[in-house]
Amino acid sequence: MTPEKGTNKVKTSTKMFFSGVLVLTVCNILEKAIGLLFKIPIVNIIGDEGMGYFNSAYTIYTWLYMISTSGLPIAVLILVSRSRAKGRFKESRAIFRAALSIFLALGAVGTAIMIFGANFFADKLMASAPTYLSIIAVAPTLFFICISSAMRGYFQGHQQMLPTGISHVIEAVCKLVIGILFATWAIERGCPIHEVAAYTILGVTIGVFLGMLFLTITKLLFREEKYNVEFLELENDEVAPRKTIYKNLISIAIPITVSASVTSLSSLIDAVMVQNRLQSAMGFTQAEATAIYGNYTSLAVPFFNLPPVVVYPIANAIVPLLSAAIVAADEKRLAFLRGSAIRIVSMIGVPCAFGMSVMAEPILKLLFRESAAEQAAPLLSILAPATLFLCLLAISNSILQAHHKERVPIVSMLAGAVVKLVSNYVLMGEIGIYGTPISTVLCYITAVAVNFYFIRQFVGKLPGITHIFLRPILASAVAMAGCVAVYMVGDIFLPEKLATLAGILTAVVLYVAFVFLFKAITKEEILLLPKGQKIYALLHRVHLMK
Repeated sequence: MTPEKGTNKVKTSTKMFFSGVLVLTVCNILEKAIGLLFKIPIVNIIGDEGMGYFNSAYTIYTWLYMISTSGLPIAVLILVSRSRAKGRFKESRAIFRAALSIFLALGAVGTAIMIFGANFFADKLMASAPTYLSIIAVAPTLFFICISSAMRGYFQGHQQMLPTGISHVIEAVCKLVIGILFATWAIERGCPIHEVAAYTILGVTIGVFLGMLFLTITKLLFREEKYNVEFLELENDEVAPRKTIYKNLISIAIPITVSASVTSLSSLIDAVMVQNRLQSAMGFTQAEATAIYGNYTSLAVPFFNLPPVVVYPIANAIVPLLSAAIVAADEKRLAFLRGSAIRIVSMIGVPCAFGMSVMAEPILKLLFRESAAEQAAPLLSILAPATLFLCLLAISNSILQAHHKERVPIVSMLAGAVVKLVSNYVLMGEIGIYGTPISTVLCYITAVAVNFYFIRQFVGKLPGITHIFLRPILASAVAMAGCVAVYMVGDIFLPEKLATLAGILTAVVLYVAFVFLFKAITKEEILLLPKGQKIYALLHRVHLMK
C-alpha cells in the first residue's frame, strides 16, 4: 500500500538531508576510526617498508577507482533526485539500470588494467618492483566497488544514506580483521615483506566484496515508494529514452570524474614521485625510499584525511537538496543552503587544521610507536593546513555540481595538480620528503581559490569572509592556547598520553564555547538540525545562544 501524504511515514527531503548527514557522519567516523585501529597494529607488524608496498598499491587502486566511480554515483544521485522531484519514479529506476550496466563494464576493465599492468605500475612508475603483488591482490576490488557505487548513488538519490554508511563500516571492519589475520599468518610463514603486504591488502578486497553483498540485499528489499510520498502529486509515467539517460549520465559524470581523478592524482603523484626523487635526488635505496614513503602515508596522511570524513556526508547530501531547490526555483533557500554548508564546513576544518599542526607529535604518540611518530610529526604539522582546504574543496565542488556547473571544477583541479606536480619536484630536490606536504598544501589552496572564484561568477554570492573564516579561526586560536597550556602543565605531573588527552578535551570544550560566543553559527542553522528545537532550547538555557 502506498503511504498517503500527511502520514507519519512521509519522508521529506529536509528531514532526510539532516538525518542522512548524521548517519553518514557517524558511519564515516566509525570507518576512519576502524582504519586507524588497523594502521596501529599493521605498522607494527609489517613496518614502514611493508606499509610502503601496501600504500603504493592502494594509491594505484584509489586513482583507478576515482576514474571509474567518482562521477557516476553523483550523476545517478543528481538525476534520480531530479526525476523524483518531477514525479518520474519509473525514470529513476531506469537511471539506476543504465548506470549499473556502465559500472559493470568499468569495473571489469579497471580490474583487468590493474592485473595486467601490475608490473608496469610497480617497476616503471613507482621504482618499487615488489609492489606488483599487492597491486594484483587489490585489483578485484575495483569490480566490486563499481557495483556498490551504482547502488550508493541510487540510495543517496532517495536521501537514504544508511545503506552507504553501513557498507563502508563493513568494508572497514573486514579490512581490519582479515588484514591483520592475513598479515600475522604471512609473517609466521616467513614470507618476504612484499608478500606480507599483498596478503594484508586482501582484507580490503574481501571487505569491499562483503559491502557489495550487503548493498545488493538492501536494494532487493528497498521500498522506494516510502521515500517518494512528498512528490506523489506530481507523479507521472514519463521516462526519457535510454539513449538520453546514458547521455545525461555521461555528460554529468565525465566532468566530475575528471575533477575528482585529478584530486586523487595528487596522491598518485606522491606515490610515483616521492620514491623516485628520494632515490635519484637524495641518494636513498629502494627499500629506504619505500620505508620513508610508508611512514608518511601511514601516519601523517591518515590524520590529514580525518576531518573531511565529517565533511563528505554534508557535501554528498547537499547535492540532491540543492537540486530540488533549483527545480523549485527557490533562490532564497538556495542561498541559505550554500551559505550554511560552507560555514559549517569551515567550523569543522579550521580547528582540525590548528590542532593537528600544533599537537602533531603528541597526537601521533598516542597511537604509534615513538620513533615512527617522531619521524612523521613534522610532516603532519606541515600537512595539517591542507585539511581545511580539502574540506572546502569538497563542499565547493558539490555546490558547483548541483548548479549544473560540473565542468567548472576541472579547471580548479587541473590548476591544483599542476601546482602539486611542479612544487613537489622542485621542493623534493631541495628538502626531501618535507617538500611533499608543502606541495599538497599549495595544491589545495590553488584549487579552492579557483572554485570560490567560479562560485561567485556563476552561482551566487557567498557569506562574508568574517562569517566563513574569521570567527572559527578566533575560536580555534583560543582553544589551542588552552590545549597547549593544559598539555604542558599536565606533562609535568601526568603520563604524556594522559596530558595529551587532557589538552585535546580542553580544546574541544573551549572551541565549542567560543563558537557560540563569537556567533559562528546561527539560530536558523541550529533549528534545521534533527531535534534542532531542543538543541536550541538547551543552548539558550546555558546562555550559549540568545
